[in-house]
Amino acid sequence: MNPLAQVGRATLVVCRAAGAVIHFGLRAILRGLRGPWYPREILRQMVEIGYLSLPVVGLTALFTGMVLALQSYTGFTRFEAPEAVPTIVVLSMTRELGPVLAGLMVAGRVGAAMAAELGTMRVSEQIDALRTLATDPLRYLVFPRLLAAVVTLPALVLVADVVGVLGGWLVAVSKLGFGPVAYIDRTLEHLRAEDVVSGLVKAACFGLVVALVSCHQGYRAEGGARGVGLATTRAVVASSILILTTDYVLTEIFFSR
Repeated sequence: MNPLAQVGRATLVVCRAAGAVIHFGLRAILRGLRGPWYPREILRQMVEIGYLSLPVVGLTALFTGMVLALQSYTGFTRFEAPEAVPTIVVLSMTRELGPVLAGLMVAGRVGAAMAAELGTMRVSEQIDALRTLATDPLRYLVFPRLLAAVVTLPALVLVADVVGVLGGWLVAVSKLGFGPVAYIDRTLEHLRAEDVVSGLVKAACFGLVVALVSCHQGYRAEGGARGVGLATTRAVVASSILILTTDYVLTEIFFSR
């Protein structure tokens, strides 16, 4: 088979899938904004996405900050610049590692749950039952998840930033010979508001990506239990890839100048 034809066919498949997800998301957002709103469902999703994800996100950030401090110290001592460790830890956590790792953890934990829940509702015809009760499934099931993910993921990332810097501080003070106050002063010396804001903007975008892709995969699931399993797998894989892709695009926008 002609390799160019294969490339073209794959490109069309990707474009078709991207268009379907974007169209699905726009429909859900426009219908959700028109109301009626479901505050209890939105609050439930915020608790599920945000509060219940705190342990895994916090542990990931803590050990990432600790490892980052150790690795940075090992590298910078070769150039006789160990005092740069606090700056590297805080900038890496706020700009990149905090948002990306939190997004990936949420994609694995919450994205899979969203796809499985909506997929089960689809194959068991519960979504069709909502329509017969004059309830719009996009407005009731999808929009609260999108809104909750966009709102709560920046809060998770803010916690991850603080915990990651704390992990670096613990290692630096206990093992690397840094003074506790001097480390904090060095951390704050080069930290700017745009470093934190860029990470929070990334987090909101990652939340939208995870919720949108996961809801779309679950909403379109078919074929019984096997279909739900495939939808869940596709949701996690696609969300993870899109998080990394979106991270590069946003980094190019924020820091390319």
